[in-house]
Amino acid sequence: MLIKKQTGIEIPSAEITPEHVYHSRRRFMKGAVALSATAVLAAACNPQSNTSNNVPRGSAATTGEEGSEVGQVAATTDELGDSLTEYQDVITYNNYYEFTTDKQTVSSMAGDFVTSPWQVEVGGLVRNPGMYDIDDLRTRFDQEERIYRLRCVEAWSMVIPWMGFPLQKLLAEVEPLPEAKYVRFETLYDPEQMPGQKSSWFEWPYVEGLRLDEAMNDLTLLATGLYGKELLPQNGAPIRLVVPWKYGFKSIKSIVKIELVDTQPVSLWMAAAPNEYGFYANVNPEVPHPRWSQASERRIGDLGRRETLKFNGYEAQVASLYAGEDLRENF
Repeated sequence: MLIKKQTGIEIPSAEITPEHVYHSRRRFMKGAVALSATAVLAAACNPQSNTSNNVPRGSAATTGEEGSEVGQVAATTDELGDSLTEYQDVITYNNYYEFTTDKQTVSSMAGDFVTSPWQVEVGGLVRNPGMYDIDDLRTRFDQEERIYRLRCVEAWSMVIPWMGFPLQKLLAEVEPLPEAKYVRFETLYDPEQMPGQKSSWFEWPYVEGLRLDEAMNDLTLLATGLYGKELLPQNGAPIRLVVPWKYGFKSIKSIVKIELVDTQPVSLWMAAAPNEYGFYANVNPEVPHPRWSQASERRIGDLGRRETLKFNGYEAQVASLYAGEDLRENF
């Protein structure tokens, strides 16, 4: 069942972006992506980011690239009143280095990616390790709609209506042992399906990690869909992590393994460029990336830029996790 949960971080109903604005934004995006500045940022782009969609005025659904109907969503803005990003952008403008470094060709390259059958192994320092089938995860845990902002480390952002369930529910079932301090996530390793994994630039498979208290925060989501539909391959099908107060590369895609451990995991980006990508990766306008400022961002579909919000606007929900910590040192 789909629970359209209202917790204060989800969305009050608001005006939907008019259709003529939708088309003008699409024209803007085509020009913006062509800018050389975007090409420079792409070098640091992370495979775990996404974009999103707006629904024409007066309609509960819109149409995707292949003419398929987009599912209904509970609201049309986030809790700050920001409109949902265009669905077409969600499925055609993606970072997913396992397939390619080109955002605009990931959707075509991932089109034949097999996402069923699929299993996720959950183990490590837990009392009840297990192997979970993706269909079991979809039915075992109530699927909630969560509209979150997603902020890429490249300084672009979007607003996405995800479907999924809090990671804490799965962790509660496997029961972490007292010595468990971190959660380590691993993406499928299959170079035949994911040709980008043949590259020697990175240490495959993709690995990410969270502190256990971060993983247990109610905002941390295991997503199985977006916009009322199941995830497409380019968006991390069939299951991915969404951690909305961190940069997008923390939200690992196509997960096959979740492991509770006692030492801090080394993520793919930490191994590739430790001077640029830290373990925490909390959105922080006061801490620039070594090659660009994080003080502002470009919302996909909008003209101009906007100020970046600390913790991506979720400070009230997560700041207590880092009380007394140096957020510049623990970047």
